[in-house]
Amino acid sequence: MTDTPDARTPIARRTVLLATGATAAALAVGAAAPPEVPDDTVTDTAPVAATAVCTLTKEMTEGPYHLDGQYVRADVTEGKAGVPLKLALTVVDDASCVPIGNALVEIWHADALGEYSGFVGANGHSETDDGTFLRGAVLTDSGGVASITTIYPGWYRGRCIHVHVKVHTGVTVTSDGRFTGGRELHTGQLFFDERVTAAVAKVSPYSANRVARTTLAQDSIYDDGGAASGLLTLTALGGSTSSGYTGTLTLGVER
Repeated sequence: MTDTPDARTPIARRTVLLATGATAAALAVGAAAPPEVPDDTVTDTAPVAATAVCTLTKEMTEGPYHLDGQYVRADVTEGKAGVPLKLALTVVDDASCVPIGNALVEIWHADALGEYSGFVGANGHSETDDGTFLRGAVLTDSGGVASITTIYPGWYRGRCIHVHVKVHTGVTVTSDGRFTGGRELHTGQLFFDERVTAAVAKVSPYSANRVARTTLAQDSIYDDGGAASGLLTLTALGGSTSSGYTGTLTLGVER
């Protein structure tokens, strides 16, 4: 179960990432002494970008597990067990850094056992497969923000933990709540701080995933480019790993 480059996805297309208010807040937090937390907890850990600086980055491969026409919905969990993850992804125009409203942000990723809906069994586990869990899309608001509720991804052989993401414009939402048509502006992947991932891997149901885990440093796709390569800013939602995290990033797309 290894992502490979897809000829349909232009790797050379440009994308920018713009530092958000969350990164500025993280700068202030980083200057203070960290509070004491339980051993299984990792708090605000992701690297911080310079405020109000646009950084160019390449796109990432779509991978082999994309399915067209997913549901437009803010919550993609479908009851899947896992550490809560609240994604806040801001889409901006790469030429002006102006937020783009009404853009469709689509995500898909593996569950805690490393299985993708529509492809269950590829990571060696047997479970119900409806072809839609942990897949979906949401339209950005007037500030360009797409807010999506999911769970922290699991891992499968040969890849570090990640979330796939696409940005579309001009889509049509069908009567059954799915999307079709439009123009695809960006294909990428979101990555996670290794310290947070190591903590998540110790809790249920992730601890039942016996497949050897590829770390961020070992991954064949992530290029150690930090936020410019899709590394999320993670902030703890509570006092333990199981409480979950928010993940923020600003994606600039070339229109």
